[in-house]
Amino acid sequence: MDSEYAIIGGGVVGLSVAWGLLLRGRRVTVIDGGDAALSASRGNFGLIWVQGKGLTEPRYARWTQRSAAAWGGFAADLALAAGRSVWVEQKGGYDIQFTEAGLETTAARYETLRAALGGDYPFEILDTAALRREEPAIGPRVAGAILHRQDGHADPLGLLAALSEAVRRAGGRVLTGRQVTGVTRNGAFRLTCADGTVLEAGKVVLAAGLGAARLGPAFGFRAPVRPQRGQVLITEKLPRLLNRPSVFARQVPEGGIQIGATNEEVGFDDGVTRSGLARLAADAVAAFPPLARVQLLRSWGALRVMSPDGLPIYQESAAMPGAYLVTCHSGITLAAAHARFLPDWLEGTDAAPNLEVFREDRFNLPVA
Repeated sequence: MDSEYAIIGGGVVGLSVAWGLLLRGRRVTVIDGGDAALSASRGNFGLIWVQGKGLTEPRYARWTQRSAAAWGGFAADLALAAGRSVWVEQKGGYDIQFTEAGLETTAARYETLRAALGGDYPFEILDTAALRREEPAIGPRVAGAILHRQDGHADPLGLLAALSEAVRRAGGRVLTGRQVTGVTRNGAFRLTCADGTVLEAGKVVLAAGLGAARLGPAFGFRAPVRPQRGQVLITEKLPRLLNRPSVFARQVPEGGIQIGATNEEVGFDDGVTRSGLARLAADAVAAFPPLARVQLLRSWGALRVMSPDGLPIYQESAAMPGAYLVTCHSGITLAAAHARFLPDWLEGTDAAPNLEVFREDRFNLPVA
């Protein structure tokens, strides 16, 4: 048998799980589709975001909070393992609102979630004056914001590179440019790739993002994931303008400001559109008027991995025990949880998190 675990998917989700398993002494092979794959990791906005998560399911808020709390230690350990820095900043983030009614409605929803979490949901309501003290560049059209102290942002491409290096240094194999096309099981799982590569493993983790919809039925999963496009803009390098990130904009360490992102149901089209970029620019300028004078350098579109209710899916296959589906649209936020806590679930240890609420059978969909 080649490995104890085969991880199908070499993005942030798959590599985070792989690294966590390697730290527990498991033999792991990652099968990565390479540049031809639809990778959410390479187009990610980079937020580590708690606020707004779990408004309809408090257990998702708990899972997100647990990961965000672990992110600092996760990044430090990963930097040592990979021999390269992993940039992260967690000093809060904003949910910016343009109307008093929007601010009140959002605050009320957050108060309801805070009550459901026993008070453990640290946010502050900032009116315009309080917000301007924190962010002098804020515009007059802004009514205020919610400041959530557990939020932050990271360098998604740097995280991806560090995870890949850490997996290799820990003894994991990463097979790039491979597409799994066949699955059989006779004791061990036998995975066949389009180029003829054959791999055997005791367990399989399907963390292939949008590719899970194609491969899922072979393992007994419905894998009801769909693409959602997000378009992003980035500016020239600027002196410090933004102190904290928001869903409208964040300033990266090099000085550029990343503006995003759209939420579009356009299938597998990951292109950019004038109308989409114009909406992003208008919202960003309304929030931060100085952005009207900066030069835009580039734009891109990427596809998020969305389940029907927006929550992650974690499930072991009933048809093929030992095969696990792991998918989410918050791979950056949940990277720490996937590396530090999810391996206990895969291994069935006493420390395993309770992820029953995230099973895909909550959708009651038949396997294709």
